[in-house]
Amino acid sequence: MEPLALGILRALTPPGHEVRVLDERIEPVDPGAPADLVALSVCTFSARRAYALADAFRARGVRVVLGGFHPTLAPDEAAAHADAVAVGDAEGTWPRIVADAQAGRLQPRYRPEAPGPALGVPPDRSAFRGKGYLPVRLVQYGRGCPRACEFCSIRAFYGGAQRHRPVEEVVAELSEPGPRRVLFVDDNLLGDRAAFRALLEAITPLRLRWSSQLDLSLADDPALLALARRSGCQAVTIGLESLDEENLRQMGKGWNRAGGFPARLAALRRAGIMVYGTFVFGYDHDDPAAIRRALRFAIDERLFVANFNPLMPFPGTPLLDRLRAEGRLVHDRWWLEPGHRWHDALVKPRGMSADELTAGCRAAREAFHGLGAIGRRLFSRAHLASLDNLLVYLAANLVSRRDIQAKSRLVPGGAA
Repeated sequence: MEPLALGILRALTPPGHEVRVLDERIEPVDPGAPADLVALSVCTFSARRAYALADAFRARGVRVVLGGFHPTLAPDEAAAHADAVAVGDAEGTWPRIVADAQAGRLQPRYRPEAPGPALGVPPDRSAFRGKGYLPVRLVQYGRGCPRACEFCSIRAFYGGAQRHRPVEEVVAELSEPGPRRVLFVDDNLLGDRAAFRALLEAITPLRLRWSSQLDLSLADDPALLALARRSGCQAVTIGLESLDEENLRQMGKGWNRAGGFPARLAALRRAGIMVYGTFVFGYDHDDPAAIRRALRFAIDERLFVANFNPLMPFPGTPLLDRLRAEGRLVHDRWWLEPGHRWHDALVKPRGMSADELTAGCRAAREAFHGLGAIGRRLFSRAHLASLDNLLVYLAANLVSRRDIQAKSRLVPGGAA
């Protein structure tokens, strides 16, 4: 999909500069290409690769700026591979960085003047032209999340703050020519109910088909749920995380009561909204049987898509600090480990071995996306609510089935 960060950087670049936007997932990046300044947007999964590219450019005397989630949460580590590190949102740093680079006074560290989320800007979508992205329009309404989940890098990045663009600006962006299938990339679209309701009321006339990430409390408000459906909500991604109440309390999601999952999921199905559920394993009350229970639950509840993830401690999170203090990390900095693969366990759980965690999550992913399970889950009121829902369900599951095998071979930091 379109990488919004690159479109935002393009929009923030002052006139008068020649800009090339490259996405290494779909096109090569040549460290020998001529450039005065290189900016790399870095997530934790891409950190090792980004550092290798940065080192190659700097070896030729090209100045390099590293920004994004990972450099914000591990700025000292990133600084060893950059001339400048941009902490926080680009709106608060990138125009200054460009001006300083042009004037020959690039500073080693840049931070926004105001704390918390920046007020986002519409991306310059010319950055995506001709690159063959999926026909889905990515749009951001707000940044941040008021929840305090122990494992969440969003909380580490923004604290508990949340900020939204003017809804009129979002509507204007969505009214431009382009795909009518929209993914709101907000960290929690439902984090501010008043802002969420205002967005839904504003976009209802646009006849979109949209999806986003939010929490299960949407099902508790029948009027809001009906409005979501009328506005074009087709699917939601929800972090169910665990069926064990003690695990939910330990991870800071005690408000997400597992006993209420079936009734809430049923309400979403009745509204014709498909649910992509995510689970995480490795907390203190998990064992191999817990993974199997979650798999049965996900199939019985006929989830649209599901993911079964080994617990991932990201830099800057309370989870990483706690597990490091307890001596329960498989790797101190897994994102720099040459041998680490996407599906490998990163923590040493109390109720099973790291190898059992790896094997259990991989088996659950494969079983959930087996042809028999795909066929069984198809018979859901949500998946059969429309022909489009049915086609999206089949396409998403078949693509996920293929990707599970492909991702198993991926090494974070490997070249594209």
